[in-house]
Amino acid sequence: MTPGMALHMGLALARRLEAAEAINGAACVEALRKLDPAAGATVLEVAGGCAIFAGAGSPLTHAVALGMRGPVTPAELDRLQDFYWSRGSEVSVELCPMADASLIQLLAARGFRVTEFNNVMVRSVAGDFAPAETVRPAALHEEDLWSRTVSRGFLEKDDLTLDEIDVGRSIWHMPGVRCYLASRDGNLGGGAALAVNGDIATLFADSTLTSSRGLGLQSALIRDRLRVAASLGCQFAMAATLAGSISQRNYERNGFQVAYTKPTLTA
Repeated sequence: MTPGMALHMGLALARRLEAAEAINGAACVEALRKLDPAAGATVLEVAGGCAIFAGAGSPLTHAVALGMRGPVTPAELDRLQDFYWSRGSEVSVELCPMADASLIQLLAARGFRVTEFNNVMVRSVAGDFAPAETVRPAALHEEDLWSRTVSRGFLEKDDLTLDEIDVGRSIWHMPGVRCYLASRDGNLGGGAALAVNGDIATLFADSTLTSSRGLGLQSALIRDRLRVAASLGCQFAMAATLAGSISQRNYERNGFQVAYTKPTLTA
């Protein structure tokens, strides 16, 4: 696959993408444990995927890659629901459309409802990518700056709680993660992160401050992370965006295409 070519999304590649997502979730939990051992962050391997708990109500709390390795049993879904309900959390499942049909049937029978749609965007990393002048790696001493920047962009506000900042800090401390900052005319405007699992690069945590939107900073962050992914020998790059969002448009402009759409189902 080269940029602009149609991608055939089969089960084998979907398994690789979903597995990378699960690994990243587990890495985030590992980081949270180190930051706050009393928070109770943990992971349950279940139904061929994993359930991530980063706190009740946390945007990082969800189950991913379920049903990608074969049929799911009622007992496995019992374990999943008990895992979350015993921690005072609702159950949130990101459902890959290529998951085994048994999972879909079980979720429907138990009253799960769709609450969100996200597009999994994919492209080949083949190509030459020039360094983006507006993007640089975040320095070791810039944990707080990076965490506050991405949180401010996500939440579209400047006054943040410690819990909101800690979402960014947990990403910063993920094993092997690379964090980036983007500026225009000397003004800090956004940030993003990159994780590499085998030959899959995951571009995530893209965030642009409201005052810096429309200046091309997200596209610059995308291109620079593609450059790094290519230097690391990655074959594919992936990202997740809300369906129809500006982020989806920016990724499409940089050679990504929608591989599949995942509903988030909640109970």
